[in-house]
Amino acid sequence: MPSPAVLLISTLDTKAQETLYLKDRIESLGARAILMDLSMGSPDAGVPPADIPAAEVARAGGSTIEEIRASRERAKITAVMIDGARFLAKDLHAGGKIQGVIGLGGSTGSLMATEVMRALPFGVAKLMVSSTAALPGLSTRYIGKGDIALFHTVIEIAGLSALLKQALDRAAQAICAMARVPAPEGRRAEGRTAVALTMLGPCEHCASAVRKQLEKAGCQVIGFSAAGISDAAMEDMVRQGLFDAVIDLAPGGVGEALWKGMRSSGPRRMEAAGDMGLPQVIAPCSVNFMTPRKSQYKPEYHARRKVDLDRHRTWIRISPEEMEAVARAFAEKLNRAKGPVRVVIPRKGWSAVDREGSPAYDPEEDALFTKVLKNSLKEGIIVREVDANLEDPAFAEAVVAAFREMVT
Repeated sequence: MPSPAVLLISTLDTKAQETLYLKDRIESLGARAILMDLSMGSPDAGVPPADIPAAEVARAGGSTIEEIRASRERAKITAVMIDGARFLAKDLHAGGKIQGVIGLGGSTGSLMATEVMRALPFGVAKLMVSSTAALPGLSTRYIGKGDIALFHTVIEIAGLSALLKQALDRAAQAICAMARVPAPEGRRAEGRTAVALTMLGPCEHCASAVRKQLEKAGCQVIGFSAAGISDAAMEDMVRQGLFDAVIDLAPGGVGEALWKGMRSSGPRRMEAAGDMGLPQVIAPCSVNFMTPRKSQYKPEYHARRKVDLDRHRTWIRISPEEMEAVARAFAEKLNRAKGPVRVVIPRKGWSAVDREGSPAYDPEEDALFTKVLKNSLKEGIIVREVDANLEDPAFAEAVVAAFREMVT
């Protein structure tokens, strides 16, 4: 296989010896290592310059290395260096000059390097070698919604001990192997229609039935857990050109963004397919529930109808006023769509935990959402109601039928 080029991101003012060792090990494996220095201080005398020195990164971020080193505003200069590094990394990737990226650092270095990694498309090899990869709260910040692998060194990255050398040797092997895997191509890479499908446990049977029917018809179906991270990443991947259509069974993140629930997937959720002109089928799994953090419960939440999914997750029924607000948010997003849209809504509950007998089952309030949505959508967007629960086979059939109307 052709030798890959790997972008190595580190700070030569604090980790020169360790970084240069890792660069040497990567190149000993037949890959090219392009070293980018994010130092905000001055490296020791005698440290060889990086391929992309800190001064170049600072310029790309709209400053100078002199201003960076003279400033006491750490948050500000860190942001400048991240901006510059992102710009340069994206330029390298767009020019086909790198096939992977590896970072080396502690807390600050890991936060900076992974910000740069997340600016690169899905499928580009990304490995963060960090002494703080396992710290609670930091690992999720490092990964975000990126396809980043974390390598926890356990020991501090300080001095070339035998243990650290062995860890860096393994990291070099890992990034070289990862970078040799070709990045994914765009739509229909395998000659089949590529469909993004959101799903959750309470609509698992529907998602499985839809997937099997579409795969039988020759499509490839890529699933995303709609819990706030993967479905947000799906939006980015749609914009990357990896899909031909979207079936959004579980767009609850739209409403969660309004009240900052645990499944919030950001303000741009349910917009990428429309912006790209892709066909999309929308269903309402979990849209009639919210999942606020229990530490942030309002007093009135305790009196609402709710469903405990497990000891960690509770779904709270949203109010009629909130139903209307979500319906209007859906309409605002879908009305901007440049491609065809079908909305399919069940009349007998919107998930497996939303059936007759459940304390939160309320088809009359669900119908309020449907009414507001229909009245708010532009002409040409079809809303179909199905006399079934979302997990019933009849509903999956209706979703597939709606998809086939738009995609041949």
